[in-house]
Amino acid sequence: MVVLFVILYNVLIIGPAWIGDMVMAQSLFKLLKMRNANINIDVFAPAWTFSLLRCMPEVSQAIEMPLTHGEVKLRARYRIARKLRANHYDQAIVLQNSFKSALIPWLANIPLRTGWVGEYRYILLNDVRRLDKNRYPLMIEQYMALGLRPNEPLPAIYPYPEFKVTEACQAATLEKIQPIWRGRPILALGAGAAYGPAKRWPEEYFAQIANQKLAEGWDVWLFGSQADRPITDKIMQLTDNRCENISGRTELFETINLLSLVSGVVTNDSGLMHMAAALKKPLITTYGPTSPAFTPPLSSEAKILKLELECQPCFERICPLGHHRCMRDLTPNLVLAEMTEWSVHIEDNASARAFN
Repeated sequence: MVVLFVILYNVLIIGPAWIGDMVMAQSLFKLLKMRNANINIDVFAPAWTFSLLRCMPEVSQAIEMPLTHGEVKLRARYRIARKLRANHYDQAIVLQNSFKSALIPWLANIPLRTGWVGEYRYILLNDVRRLDKNRYPLMIEQYMALGLRPNEPLPAIYPYPEFKVTEACQAATLEKIQPIWRGRPILALGAGAAYGPAKRWPEEYFAQIANQKLAEGWDVWLFGSQADRPITDKIMQLTDNRCENISGRTELFETINLLSLVSGVVTNDSGLMHMAAALKKPLITTYGPTSPAFTPPLSSEAKILKLELECQPCFERICPLGHHRCMRDLTPNLVLAEMTEWSVHIEDNASARAFN
């Protein structure tokens, strides 16, 4: 009898702490799995990102980073590192560029520690790469390059993020949240943006889109955090309370489950945009002060709408010129025109029928 031994290659990813960044990190995870089916990928990140990691089948284990941004706490980092030593990692890939993010892999004695040059990390990393932003202009390219040998070319076709959501999770979230659910096509609106008001398309524009789709027989769900509640409350007022205001009512994993049921999404440049892209939903994103040149929605189903004003992109949280034209001149009619291409996706609303 022949006994085959499978040798696992254990990798610890020091993950990002933003929704969009963690979604895009899945491109690295998928690339690592494509290159080595026997790789074991653990991700070390804040606990709130675990909802995202649950949707990524490439990830074996999520390990909590209990320290908040800015905390050094060397003793706490040393205790964490000692626990990680028991996992016998072969490599750590540090996606963050701070000195602190590279400390734990070094303290854990992980043999190969890979990351970009940043904050004098030469003593902590032994596979230090110098980033050429002309070669790797996109964040996913910068992430994926760390999973390759130095100067190895990126794959011809990028493995885009793609969330996996089960019907059982969808059903459980529907039972808990109990949104309007009538088997009709559903439009998801993401009117918030944690970055600041300059990034937000006007609430009255979102309301105009909602009123039009409601008149066409759609249901409309408003997504966002508790901080976005004043924005979604205003949209509710402008639509005579005919939308479903989910803002602030769901945990992140529940948001993903509900978002997986919708027929199309209109959103600002936000974490919700990246989640919708990973769910392969028909998606329209409005860009104003920011640029899609670094972190665009990663999906063939996504459409970016932006103007080409002289003041764009300014990357300011509040319009420095006071007119906010980069968003206000993106009229609802431009968005509605793009939505006409969604008809092929909603003729057969199979996901809705599954729960009726």
